[in-house]
Amino acid sequence: MIPQRWLPLAELVGARIREFVREPEVIFWVYGFPLVLAVGLGYAFSSSRPESPVVDVAQSPRAEKVAEHLRSERWKDESLKVDLLPENECKARLKKGKTSLFVVAHADKIEYVYDPARADSTQARYWTEAILSRKHDSENAISETHITERGSRYIDFLLPGLIGMNIMGGGLFGVGFVLVDMRVRKLFKRLMATPMRHSDFLLSLLVARLVFLLPEMASLLCVGYFWFDVPIHGSTVTLLAVILIGATAFSGIGLLLGSRTEKTETASGLVNMLMLPMYIFSGVFFSSKRFPDEAQPMIQALPLTQLNDALREVMLEGASIMDVNWRLGILSAYALVTFTLALWFFKWR
Repeated sequence: MIPQRWLPLAELVGARIREFVREPEVIFWVYGFPLVLAVGLGYAFSSSRPESPVVDVAQSPRAEKVAEHLRSERWKDESLKVDLLPENECKARLKKGKTSLFVVAHADKIEYVYDPARADSTQARYWTEAILSRKHDSENAISETHITERGSRYIDFLLPGLIGMNIMGGGLFGVGFVLVDMRVRKLFKRLMATPMRHSDFLLSLLVARLVFLLPEMASLLCVGYFWFDVPIHGSTVTLLAVILIGATAFSGIGLLLGSRTEKTETASGLVNMLMLPMYIFSGVFFSSKRFPDEAQPMIQALPLTQLNDALREVMLEGASIMDVNWRLGILSAYALVTFTLALWFFKWR
């Protein structure tokens, strides 16, 4: 039995669900369009000039010499970015996508540790070998160690980014675009004639979005786990909390975006303007740490960066809720501020 106070909210959520089911083509704009945009970005970047990869050298008696060789030589007018670190830290950085490969300088050979499924890793491996061969290290034997265990492959890095991307697209298109469409169809005038609270109406959009989100996330996680063998080392409760708080944050941004916009063309442009920087900078397809340090404060302020990093930490590193609580705090702040501003600025007519 639903309390009398929440009956209007329940009816509004039910109406939103029925409207969604009756217009299945909306699914493309909520879930399909981000995938189409991602394919377009992939083609756009495939023809660009490759950046100099990041290479780590594991500490050993010969490590300093190898690192100096890599730093001093230029390859195709680029200098490799080289750090000298303990081997365990090299493995952790490679796993998190912060580096392309790492080199272990044994007494009688050079070992390259990388994921052959990553294009930047393969490129870095051959660049590094070419530079070291110029420095008279070619007489040493060469060995390779391919990273294939669960949690260290590129697909393990990619899947959380795709989940974050879909959460963002669903929040902005599934909430913001829907609001503008309702305004264009003059539905707000009819809703204003009913005994509902304005906050209940906006809250119903958030609740309906979360209802639509759960089966989508379950299907993505199941495909990743059973088909691609992507691990989930952390608690499923923590993972669910990250997903729900991230979805609430982007739904709040969608509410704010649609609070005063009156044309669907304008809404589409605004959504794309918000999404495109996060596609590029927030670590969907490659680590956000690859960008310069000067850009990191702006990148870390993006909600998708915090969502993607939290998803990867929980799924790949087994992080607890306390380990990602500051990221969830940033996402919660986005949700609270945007929902409050949307309620304040919303244009009901």
